[in-house]
Amino acid sequence: MKKDGFWSRAFHLYYDGFRSMTLGKTLWAIILIKLFVIFVVLKVFFFPNFLKQHADNDEPSFVATELIERAQ
Repeated sequence: MKKDGFWSRAFHLYYDGFRSMTLGKTLWAIILIKLFVIFVVLKVFFFPNFLKQHADNDEPSFVATELIERAQ
């Protein structure tokens, strides 16, 4: 009897489980599509680059003045 290590047994457990899935492949596809929507589509449309719109030429002075004004 061959004695495998923990990582080898864990890998084979997941590999065999994913290989024999039928409904699971569809669920993984849905999960990946949802992650794409969350991280790409929402970022582009709902979280614009605020500093790019308000700072001129990537100067750090914009950030410094905003921090100073808000601290007062």
